[in-house]
Amino acid sequence: MPWLDCRICGKKFYGKPRHIKIGWGKYCSDKCKFVAQKKGINVYCSYCKRSLYRAPRAMSRSKSGLFFCNRSCHASWRNTNIRIGENHPNWLTGISAYRRIMLKSAKELKCGKCDLNDERVLIVHHKDRNRSNNGLLNLELLCRNCHYLRHNFEK
Repeated sequence: MPWLDCRICGKKFYGKPRHIKIGWGKYCSDKCKFVAQKKGINVYCSYCKRSLYRAPRAMSRSKSGLFFCNRSCHASWRNTNIRIGENHPNWLTGISAYRRIMLKSAKELKCGKCDLNDERVLIVHHKDRNRSNNGLLNLELLCRNCHYLRHNFEK
């Protein structure tokens, strides 16, 4: 009676002599046999960092070298890394992006004229009055009142 050691888990098991003769009898169960057949590697999801197994064929199919555990992680990653600004399909000219640009770069959220710091009433003013010129040097934060006065009563 040949008792053999499993190549995966090391457990002792009985191997039939005719199975050993034809090259079987290496694994104690189908579970260990399937583990031995895996040729891929474990990688991490590029968005949530969860560990995943990828077969060699799936590894070669990836053009970017990034892997995701599901479609939700892939879509979230695309929305934060690729589909922003000019690369977004709904991007037109960037004319309406000046508020976001200014709020991200502003050191202090306060009116440039009267120092009011209530973010709800602050709006972005173009100094040269050209709405397509969204350079930081051309933008300033003003409250609604100061913005109205600057447009209507200053020359």
